[in-house]
Amino acid sequence: MAMLRTRRTKIGNWYEDSCLEEDVLKEYLGKKERGELAAQKVDLLKEHILKPVSLSVSTDGGVHFGDTVMLVNMGGPSRECSAVSINASVSSLTREPFLGISAPCEVSAGRDMQPRTRTAFTITSVDGSSDSLRLHYEQSFALKTLCGFTRGLFLTSDICSFQKCSKKSRLQDVNLETEGSFLSWWRVVHFDPQERLEHEGLPVPVNAKVLIVHCKTNQALAVLGDHILWTMYGREYELAAHTSLDSHKAEEEKNHWWMCTSDPGQEGLVILNHNHERPAPSDDPHPAPSQEVNSGPELDGTQQ
Repeated sequence: MAMLRTRRTKIGNWYEDSCLEEDVLKEYLGKKERGELAAQKVDLLKEHILKPVSLSVSTDGGVHFGDTVMLVNMGGPSRECSAVSINASVSSLTREPFLGISAPCEVSAGRDMQPRTRTAFTITSVDGSSDSLRLHYEQSFALKTLCGFTRGLFLTSDICSFQKCSKKSRLQDVNLETEGSFLSWWRVVHFDPQERLEHEGLPVPVNAKVLIVHCKTNQALAVLGDHILWTMYGREYELAAHTSLDSHKAEEEKNHWWMCTSDPGQEGLVILNHNHERPAPSDDPHPAPSQEVNSGPELDGTQQ
């Protein structure tokens, strides 16, 4: 009967390989204990940045300094309804001096219509106006993220160059910066060019269609439905500062924004709740005419 022979002698740099395996295991356990694994960072980031927040409630129908709003674009033929969102990645996560995201940070147009930390912005004054004062058309202001995890970063843009532009469209880039400057100044403009001069200096209504124009470059904030970004939050649209005009020299739908607040009587955003309440259009191009009620005397089938 043949004997089965096996080699039990260790060959090569077996001791070094064993030490390396032990070091790799120790490093993995150390990162897991400190929460530095990639999966742990993703869970930590989503836990804080997707946390629900409460938007401001307007009692007089206007936008005020200090209000927390969402910037919503109602979509178009090639894109869905979207909102300006913080496109923070794991690389932007930092723990110094406290847990939060670091600047510069990217932004995008996300399809999540729930008020969360990544979709809420604060209307901030740049001319010394105190909070609770109403914002007016053509008045400069800044858009600031919430304090805490998002660290109050300013929505900023600058002139497009070869080194600094959007990834997909190569247009004027929009991102978040720590320091507020003239590059982070914006102004609200009426969406209709024929009524723009008449509304200059009037209070900005809440939940109404407006344009958000960059003060330095005079480019309007736009969501680009033709340029898709695949982020850790899903499929989103690229955001840029670029004014798109139609044949009538009016801004297109990609430049139209709503400063949305909370609905005090219902859950969610005011603009979305009102859209849901509208009756759906009929698919029949020739609807049947409504039947009129005959108020005359009823006939029993016999002529009198």
